[in-house]
Amino acid sequence: MRVQVRNVGRANAVLRWVAISAVGLSVAACGGDEKTAAPTPLPALETFVVSANAAGAARRWDGTVEAVREAALSAQTSGRVASVAVDVNDRVAAGQVLLRLTVVEQQAGVDAARAQLRATEASAAEAERQYQRFAALAKDKFVSNAQVDQARAARDAAFAARDAARAQLAAAGQGADYTVVRAPYAGVVAARHVEPGETVGPGQPLMTVYSPDELRIELNLPQSDADAVRVAPSARVRFDDGRTVDARQVVVYPSADPISHSVVVRVLLPAMATPVAPGTTASVTFAVAATERVLRVPQSAIARRGELTGVYVLKDGRLFLRQVRLGERDGDSVEALSGVNPGDAVVRDPLAATTALAAQRRAGEGQNAPQDGKHE
Repeated sequence: MRVQVRNVGRANAVLRWVAISAVGLSVAACGGDEKTAAPTPLPALETFVVSANAAGAARRWDGTVEAVREAALSAQTSGRVASVAVDVNDRVAAGQVLLRLTVVEQQAGVDAARAQLRATEASAAEAERQYQRFAALAKDKFVSNAQVDQARAARDAAFAARDAARAQLAAAGQGADYTVVRAPYAGVVAARHVEPGETVGPGQPLMTVYSPDELRIELNLPQSDADAVRVAPSARVRFDDGRTVDARQVVVYPSADPISHSVVVRVLLPAMATPVAPGTTASVTFAVAATERVLRVPQSAIARRGELTGVYVLKDGRLFLRQVRLGERDGDSVEALSGVNPGDAVVRDPLAATTALAAQRRAGEGQNAPQDGKHE
């Protein structure tokens, strides 16, 4: 039942289009009879002559904005989330504390490692003194060389145990430092994955931070188009909110993908007062050399009737409503893919064209009406 309603709406739009077109056809039909009077002249209408222009040709691709620097912060130790200092969309400074984990287990490990280091340092000191005594006695042959070698080995082993204890203390201290998560650089919090009280383990995502000052768009272009962009590396980016910016830099990768045969083109965005968020869709237009000439008409000249679009063309004193197929829009003009030809005079104001057609039709009906004397 819903499909039928949609078809009825589309049919009504078509009927309205036909009715409007009939106004122009009725005027044009008057010229077929030699005995019929010429149509009433139309009032002055502002027109635009369609011309083929290759200078404004451009190619457009849609892409997604991404951050050049985006850090997905994950837990590097296990623990429970003690506090979360920031939330999504908050701006953070480099080194700012984002969240804290409980440090009970990690601090216990640090204390144990520190105690182990003190014990190994004492053993190393005792082994050094023992070796020095044996070395002094060996000069007067009171101890054998084998005993001196054993004392030296014991001393070296004690030194190695002391160094290992120092490394363990450093590792335990690093684990304790991992309980405090800090911002790697100044940016914006893009995502938050944990809440206070949750238990986390190594590798579990915590937050995502990105730098809004460095954004880019990566596109996959056919090789032929990529070569044209490489010759003229410039682009204009249009966002969904209507803002447009010129690319800060366009980088074309030197090689193509062996499977898709496409080339990656990286478009670096300039710094903006209000940066767009990563994930926002955008249209990137490259001013590449045109292979064919493009016809453009003013945006104000487009007449829309439901789902149908057209323009009023003035020819030999008559107005014709032509259906057109539109392409890419560029400022105040739009590309006409079909429906018009170079040299056509398109009326800039479709409302004025409709009014002129109605006035011409009424005047024509008045001329064709019988005179009073002929009624007899």
